[in-house]
Amino acid sequence: MWHHVVLAAVADLGPLAQAELGRSVLLDPKDMVGVLNDLQADGFVDRAPDPKDRRKNAITITAEGKRLLTRCTRAAERANGELLAPLSTDERARFLEMLTRISGVTEEGAPGGR
Repeated sequence: MWHHVVLAAVADLGPLAQAELGRSVLLDPKDMVGVLNDLQADGFVDRAPDPKDRRKNAITITAEGKRLLTRCTRAAERANGELLAPLSTDERARFLEMLTRISGVTEEGAPGGR
């Protein structure tokens, strides 16, 4: 799950510092290192010195990472479609709104207040 979250965040946020990426997805720095090691070993992200600050690593998604993310997105859309098939369009919208509300996640993806 964290691998997908991190990969999606890198795709959405563009090249960014490793520490900033960890803060954006609320992942402990030690755990972020392990996830990034896995993603880099599989060729889904690149880690290189940040051109703005050589003391930091900048994380970018690779072409293979983009392809994987597209496949995962399509699979999730199919699964959601099957799960929500018994609901009307309006019921789906209300259901997803309620799930979002009880999860405590804002539209920006970070935990938010109510």
